[in-house]
Amino acid sequence: MASTEEKVINIIAGQLGSDAATITAETDIANDLGADSLDLAELMIAFEEEFNINIDESDAQNITTVGDVIQHIEKAIKEN
Repeated sequence: MASTEEKVINIIAGQLGSDAATITAETDIANDLGADSLDLAELMIAFEEEFNINIDESDAQNITTVGDVIQHIEKAIKEN
C-alpha cells in the first residue's frame, strides 16, 4: 500500500502535470509547481476524496508545501 506521502505526491503530479520524481515534502505547491488558486482548490478536493477527510477552507489557506499537505492529512486521519 502506498504511503500518504506517495499518494499526495502522485495526486499533485497528476493534477498539475508535474514529474512526481521532482516533488518533495519541501516543494511549494504554488511557487515551485505553479499552481493557481483553482489548482489548489481542486487539489484539496482530490485529497478529501482520496483520504476521506475534510479540509476546512481556513486550513487550506495555510497549506503551502507538500509537507504541509501530508501533515494535515495524517492529523485528520488520526482524528477520525
